[in-house]
Amino acid sequence: MDNPSTSIITQVSRDDEVTTPLQENGARTTTTSRTKPRNRSIWSSLFCCFCQEEPEAVPSKNNASPVIEENGTVAKTPLRPLLPQVKAKDAGKICVVIDLDETLVHSSFKPVNNADFIIPVEIDGIVHQVYVLKRPHVDEFLKRMGELFECVLFTASLAKYADPVADLLDKWGAFHCRLFRESCVFHRGNYVKDLSRLGRDLNKIIIIDNSPASYIFHPDNAVPVASWFDDMSDTELLDLLPFFEKLSKVDDVYTILKQQRTIS
Repeated sequence: MDNPSTSIITQVSRDDEVTTPLQENGARTTTTSRTKPRNRSIWSSLFCCFCQEEPEAVPSKNNASPVIEENGTVAKTPLRPLLPQVKAKDAGKICVVIDLDETLVHSSFKPVNNADFIIPVEIDGIVHQVYVLKRPHVDEFLKRMGELFECVLFTASLAKYADPVADLLDKWGAFHCRLFRESCVFHRGNYVKDLSRLGRDLNKIIIIDNSPASYIFHPDNAVPVASWFDDMSDTELLDLLPFFEKLSKVDDVYTILKQQRTIS
């Protein structure tokens, strides 16, 4: 059984451990920090799923759900979609699934002088302070994305951390729905966001995420972004807006996304 304090947030600060799993796909990075690592169970609970292997590609068609493994068993098809029925104001809009950690923000237990938010999170009866930095241009990005798309926050973190972060981050109500770890599929050591469970046509769904493991079931729907930690000169979110302006006008996202991959 997993330690109850090992399942809250999915990402880790680069400075928190000497050897730190940074991404949900299990890739490991060695930092230059000489500080003694803190209790691993707390770090893993709040910032990473600590995968041990690279995720294997899952053969699947974009119009069908892949075979899901949950603790060695085949998961049953959910009785109802994860998202509610499309609202009238969003009819015809593309659904954009947006990741949280290392895509829009970076969070750490380590005190940060310029933290945008400080979120108290209770773990095993103890309240810990989580320091959150906003990625540059995230405000402009979310405001415009909320105007163009039906935006959904989908994170592998638990709601006790991600929900208060989203409350403070999303000033414009861009996120029409929020999905957390319980809505993910645990597949081969990774928390995967199965887009076929959303209740939207797959040719009208985009996922924005820094972790390829998160969208391994539907890579053709992905707009990858680089992981962000603390580079305040980063402009990736701002640079992506013209591309999303173009995407918002198409009937089938695959046409543009395939063109983009060919160019890249």
